[in-house]
Amino acid sequence: MANLKTIFVGLELGSPVIAGSSGLTADVSKLQEIADSGAGAVVLKSVFEEQIRREAAQCIGDSYPEEADYIQQYVRAHALQEYIDLVKAAKSRLRIPVIASINCLKDGEWVSFARELELAGADALELNAFILPTDPFMEAAEVENLYFDIVKHVKAVVKIPVIMKISRYFTNLPAFVSKLKGYGADAVTVFNRFYEPDIDIEHLSVGSSSVFSTSADIRASLRWTGILSGKDKKLELSSSTGVHGGDAVVKLLLAGATTVQVCSALYEQGIGCIGSMNDFLSSWMDKKGFNTIAEFRGKLSYTDAEHADRYERAQFMKYFSDRK
Repeated sequence: MANLKTIFVGLELGSPVIAGSSGLTADVSKLQEIADSGAGAVVLKSVFEEQIRREAAQCIGDSYPEEADYIQQYVRAHALQEYIDLVKAAKSRLRIPVIASINCLKDGEWVSFARELELAGADALELNAFILPTDPFMEAAEVENLYFDIVKHVKAVVKIPVIMKISRYFTNLPAFVSKLKGYGADAVTVFNRFYEPDIDIEHLSVGSSSVFSTSADIRASLRWTGILSGKDKKLELSSSTGVHGGDAVVKLLLAGATTVQVCSALYEQGIGCIGSMNDFLSSWMDKKGFNTIAEFRGKLSYTDAEHADRYERAQFMKYFSDRK
């Protein structure tokens, strides 16, 4: 029978399928249900720097400067303590690794909070960072340095593994990921899914688009998982976005993912879909004669696939020319 166990950032997981950060992973009862369904690990709902700042601003109003400073500190301390309590509760209930998550906009006070999460018992820390470059005078290297500073400063104060969750919007993604690893990142998650705007043409207003991924969204994750894992065999990757079935799990593992994160499917199909994904993976491995995941992980990565050039191809070429 297929053995689904795997090692990710030094942690032993019973399955490569991880529950990604979401509202579901902020509730201890849901976390227990996720663990019971067969998840290898859970990434707790991110604590958002931006949200804490917004809540503090709403409470401050027309307060005096001294009062405003007190309110801001109180709101921040309260939010962070709630998150620390979530980590402790999850660790006391679950028998699988618990990965804390910080959504940070810049380097700074999050360094000390990372240490607190380690003391609370988190097995690893995922840093979810997306810095939207809107300054026309800011060079690309300056933007990338913001990410590097976050990683190296957090790594300087914690001993638990640090996972950097990033977007694909970088000029040279392999070089960027290589530098993240050089600055101490133990693994990289590709890719984060963030708020995207939409426009209501009837009410002439700006709102938000759907927050859920679709199965088609796996394409970008698949391409870059294959390329990044092929470029660096020792790079640990957690692939996310577009994972809606067991076939997607198999594809990403073949491309070189160490673990696969599922999020939108938990909402749309129910938490039990994790068990279905594990069953599909196990059946597929038995059918193909694989006893362990290590036997086939990366078998179709950038450097190992027979047609690796397809990972690089950006234009449709023959596909549309054959269609009339």
